[in-house]
Amino acid sequence: MSFPYFFANSWQRLTWFVCFNRRSYELMERLFKVYVYKEGEPRLVHKGPLTGIYSSEGRFIHEMNQNSRFVTHDPQEAHMFFLPYSVAHMVLDLYVPGSHSMLPLATFIKDYVNLIASKHPFWNLTRGSDHFFASCHDWGPATARDHPELRKNSVKVVCNSDLTEEFVPDKDASLPETYLHAVKLPTKLGGPGPSKRPILAFFAGQMHGRVRPALIKHWKDRGDPDMRIYEVLPPDVARRTSYVQHMKSSKFCICAMGFEVNSPRIVESIYYDCVPVLIADNFVLPFSDVLNWGSFSLTVSEKDVPRLKELLLAVSEDRYRKMQSRLKKVRKHFLWHDSAERFDMFHMILHSVWTRRLQQMDAIIGHETSMV
Repeated sequence: MSFPYFFANSWQRLTWFVCFNRRSYELMERLFKVYVYKEGEPRLVHKGPLTGIYSSEGRFIHEMNQNSRFVTHDPQEAHMFFLPYSVAHMVLDLYVPGSHSMLPLATFIKDYVNLIASKHPFWNLTRGSDHFFASCHDWGPATARDHPELRKNSVKVVCNSDLTEEFVPDKDASLPETYLHAVKLPTKLGGPGPSKRPILAFFAGQMHGRVRPALIKHWKDRGDPDMRIYEVLPPDVARRTSYVQHMKSSKFCICAMGFEVNSPRIVESIYYDCVPVLIADNFVLPFSDVLNWGSFSLTVSEKDVPRLKELLLAVSEDRYRKMQSRLKKVRKHFLWHDSAERFDMFHMILHSVWTRRLQQMDAIIGHETSMV
């Protein structure tokens, strides 16, 4: 039975599953099938980085290439089609250093999609609306620029989920950014309770973008022991207290945008039970259609950086304890595994794609019904 036919004849029964709950997830597990295109050079199209700041991109591509539960080898069974190219690897192999030009990457992707469209009928049937790609590189969304249908119609699963950069929340999906330092995944996660966290707020990182310089201007070198705000963690400080130890000793971890809205500190904060403080206007948070971020994190407007300590102190002890306890519950959704496990990062990303497909079909069926 084809996917459109199935949805057209049972849509009222399925519409309420769009909200994330166990039934929605289980419906995805029972039904959802993805076809992964086999075309492309292995380095650029079927492999991505498994470590480093773009590891979410590589891990997802890797899992899609080996998954047997959701991946189908029969495209006629597919509900969605995955374009398994890696923007991070393209930057390494195609970008001309110092050129400041994305043209080689955009051209490669345009040619790749055109190759897919010429060899298979599926792209042309929907103009790419049931296709998706995943990228954690800052340039991910922009590299689709030279293929109008890819840019406008396809589902972009990207870390750079910025409303000002053509990210459409009802169509696209926000990909959590994880910085994995080794192929072996971290296991010593969690952290102490509030009473054993003497630091109010912690941040350390490279100075780029518009928010971090403001953070440093207002909070660095103020002699305030509550506010441990650094640029790169100084060697003498790091020798006494490592980056991770700072996170485990802090009540709030500042997740300030850099060049782009996303930051690996969000996931790191969740890993170590340090309540994330999100400072990035126009950022669509990962899984925000299914997770209530306000229950386990704070969002601070960029203009309110000078009031940061005031806003943090306004959080009551009871509210903070509840927020931290919820971090422990949502952590499973931000974990990668060597082999994907239920409700983990891979499954949550796939669930985001699944719900976008449901919304597409809802819109199509609603339009067709209105024309009757």
